[in-house]
Amino acid sequence: MTRFSAHRARLVPTLLCPLLLLPAACTDDADPAPAPPPGPAVGTAGSTTAREPVDHAAPTEPPEEDALELAVNEPREDSVYPAVGDPGVDALHYDLSLDWDPATRVLDGREQVLLRATEDDDTLQLDLSPALTVRSVSVDGDKVDFRHAGKDLYLRQEVVADERYEVVVSYTGTPRPAAAPTTRSDFSTTGWTTTDDGWTWTMQEPYGAYTWYAVNDHPSDKALYDVTVSVPSPWTGVSNGELVSREERDGRTVTRWHLAEPAAAYLMTLATGDYVSVEATSDSGVPVTWWVPRDQERLGSGARTMAHELAWLEERLGPYPYDTAGAVLVESVSGMETQTMITLGISDYTLSPAVIVHELAHHWYGDQVTPADWRDVWMNEGMAMYLQILWQVERDGADLEAALDGYAVREAEERAAAGPPGDYDPATFGESNIYYGPALMWHELRERMAARPGGEDAFWALVRDWPAAQDNGTADREEYLAWIEEETGLELSAFFDGWLTGATTPPR
Repeated sequence: MTRFSAHRARLVPTLLCPLLLLPAACTDDADPAPAPPPGPAVGTAGSTTAREPVDHAAPTEPPEEDALELAVNEPREDSVYPAVGDPGVDALHYDLSLDWDPATRVLDGREQVLLRATEDDDTLQLDLSPALTVRSVSVDGDKVDFRHAGKDLYLRQEVVADERYEVVVSYTGTPRPAAAPTTRSDFSTTGWTTTDDGWTWTMQEPYGAYTWYAVNDHPSDKALYDVTVSVPSPWTGVSNGELVSREERDGRTVTRWHLAEPAAAYLMTLATGDYVSVEATSDSGVPVTWWVPRDQERLGSGARTMAHELAWLEERLGPYPYDTAGAVLVESVSGMETQTMITLGISDYTLSPAVIVHELAHHWYGDQVTPADWRDVWMNEGMAMYLQILWQVERDGADLEAALDGYAVREAEERAAAGPPGDYDPATFGESNIYYGPALMWHELRERMAARPGGEDAFWALVRDWPAAQDNGTADREEYLAWIEEETGLELSAFFDGWLTGATTPPR
């Protein structure tokens, strides 16, 4: 995730500009609160609560068992935002079939979710916005009763721990974004956004995927995805991973997307509009595709920039962890590191090489290994910010230590305002404290290690090895910090406590 800045001369963005293009009054379901326990079902087996669905494409073939094993997780209840996600569900594969009508602003969806129950229960629970009406739900081919209370969708189904179930949800409605738990001014809502002309895009950190499909909306639950999108031609629907097919059908463009490695829900993207694609290839052979509005095709030159910056990162982080890379450009002033297909707002800052470096770095720190709890979002942003700073200093020929001294002053201000990066105020998600402090911390650790023989190389080996060691997994700070101490042979408890949870910024 990045942020918009009006101060082009500064290395790190600090002054945020208003998010101009989001709808104004769409926050009624946004600050999730626990729903009441399941009561009598709103929908009953065999009933239809809304008009019949459109003729969706046939579901894709389910992934092979080896692929599904990559998506087995141990979901947890979040310590910061406990009302979103359910640790009783381990989603393995989502097959989404989505039909968007920009004229009526109606989304028709049908999804198949293959999930594993993590405990014995008589109910399954997913997150789904109340703006969407559920038509029917089935489990393993049998329609079941359900209750849609607030953002929680309860299914009446006896489940056994470690058993797998195929849930099919059919729904319709006009999606609305959810309010973001932040005071940042470059985004105030998360999830699905519809522009004035019917184009759509999604950004959903720390939650908000539930505004457009039924999901276990928590980073500890990574799943495989196949996404089919139908929109009026010549528009195109863009999602994550590989574009498997694109065809014209009855005046509509239908695209199929396949994400071969598991992703957390917040890393999924969907955008619809009149897009064209521009392609490039990195030095290591990674195909890079940018999807840009047809009337701004010149912006597709960013594909070559991304290919170049990808090579810079691979020198420091190792091979890019996915088969494809790219970006979809949307009407936002922010950006999100959505897995393999970065969602970038159209502004000078968000389309700059520095932001591309930052968002690409997240594919190792955030995507390949994902925080298991939102209290540890610093694990994503600190390293991405540090790499962005290093890239900018190297490009500009600036003095790194002088630059970091300046950040230390600002970090103290941010820590005082929003709390320490590892114990931030839940109402200030994504503020600068989770960027600057951890970036400084990594530099201080690098300095400590550099004082020992071979320490500089050992530091970068540490940076490369962590995401590779946790490939396709999730981790919390206890696992991460214990791993660092074991790899370095250093006792770092006080060091990490000071930087991550201390009330004041440690001295440099």
